[in-house]
Amino acid sequence: MAQVLCLGVLFCAQTHEPLKISERTRQPNLNVSTSRKGRLNRLLKPHKLNIEVSPHRAVSAVRLMRIELGGAFADLLNDKGKGSGDNEMAYVERTLGFCTRELKDQDLRLVTDIVGGTIRWRRYLDHLIISLCHDKNTYKSLEPLLLQILRIGFYEIVKLNMPPYAVVDENVRLAKTALRPGAGNMVNGILRKLVLLKEGKSLPLPKVEGDDRAQARALATLYSHPVWMVRRWTKYLGQEEAINLMIWNNNDPSFSLRANHRRGVSRAALVTRLNELKVPHQISLHLQEFVRIKTGLQTVIQAGLLREGLCSVQDESAGLVVSVMDPQPGESIVDCCAAPGGKTLYMASHLNGQGMVFAVDINKGRLRILKETAKSHHVDGVITTIHADLRTLVNNSPVKSNKVLLDAPCSGLGVLSKRADLRWNRKLEDMEQLKNLQDELLDAASLLVNPGGVLVYSTCSIDPGENDERVAAFLLRHPEFHIDPVDRYVPADFVTDNGFYLSNPVKHSLDGAFAARLIRAL
Repeated sequence: MAQVLCLGVLFCAQTHEPLKISERTRQPNLNVSTSRKGRLNRLLKPHKLNIEVSPHRAVSAVRLMRIELGGAFADLLNDKGKGSGDNEMAYVERTLGFCTRELKDQDLRLVTDIVGGTIRWRRYLDHLIISLCHDKNTYKSLEPLLLQILRIGFYEIVKLNMPPYAVVDENVRLAKTALRPGAGNMVNGILRKLVLLKEGKSLPLPKVEGDDRAQARALATLYSHPVWMVRRWTKYLGQEEAINLMIWNNNDPSFSLRANHRRGVSRAALVTRLNELKVPHQISLHLQEFVRIKTGLQTVIQAGLLREGLCSVQDESAGLVVSVMDPQPGESIVDCCAAPGGKTLYMASHLNGQGMVFAVDINKGRLRILKETAKSHHVDGVITTIHADLRTLVNNSPVKSNKVLLDAPCSGLGVLSKRADLRWNRKLEDMEQLKNLQDELLDAASLLVNPGGVLVYSTCSIDPGENDERVAAFLLRHPEFHIDPVDRYVPADFVTDNGFYLSNPVKHSLDGAFAARLIRAL
């Protein structure tokens, strides 16, 4: 346990993020006595370059450690594809006691794939690891680094179909070098068992049978999601649609780019630039400024298109929320929970230099980033940031408007394909807390709406409890508001029976998002 805490503190000191230790890592660690001294010695020794250890596996293992133990967000969009930017190798050195060669582009792609995939398939992979350990206590006693090495090996063999001999050899070498020879021997034995089972098509996987609870547990393992999510989606969507949603979440995500016309960049110009960069793309079917890409995002980042403000990474589902808002030149708009600011910037671009978006957020640091981004997008002249908690701001606020957007904090259950780690960070009890917060914020936002004005409530969730039910509860408390159907603002395929906007990941191949347009009586 001391080793786990030591590692957790080390990572938190680097990332300045709160320590979050999972239930698994709270279990007794039977290997602490054999490894603690060696790890301390490695931290004190001068760091050295190791060219024999696979660099992408070493980096992947350390990044996975940081995500699970240090609370680091699995952000695969950072500069150069390195989750920690220039600090990537510093994390590797401090964790493993050695550094590897610099990552090439192919290595970076593998790190992105392995980290994202290993996180997505964590429950599935851990089920196989436990089965091959033949003892759950053995699994619980695995050191965090050893567990990540095993997960990487299992993912490479089972999901990436990499050559088994290379996967076994490379992960054994990593375990021996970073931990000790005995750890390498353990990795060797377990991975070789896995190879034999896979070749014999006899992986120890659960069958979907029994009562609803048993079926949910089996599906949660097979498709690697928390049991509570499976049960909730089966209740709302039915089992077949729940499975389709989990399959979508486990696929590699696609991304959309929004051309920034305030910088003089049309979609046609963005397409030309993508062709020059040889990035495959598709034109959005729903929004004229958007282009969708499946691969090549790192190329776009490295070319500086985002840094220079020529385009933004923004899902079309979020763009359609702005369509529901329908911002027009000369209008004054309040964005109640603005940061990180994707919708704020898009709304500001619609104003064509006339009007104002008041961006309210409780996070001062994220507002500062929003202001800097607004400058690079040439929309800073129509954005005013307000650092405040919306719930207290409304008591004396001089800011009222005919258009108010509340993009509320939510579970994020609509963006699990991009946020690979989010499924493991959400609990069922979170949903109740979020619903209470959403109700409070809706009540507060309604006070900023002028008579006859518009309040748009949106989330990046597909859960009815956060969407339709919150709107229904709000209308009971606020009969002065009524629903304005969104069919004038978004394609009919996105309009629900209640007149709300909803993007369905499986149906529309977009992130899941929701928006309700509400009008205050005169």
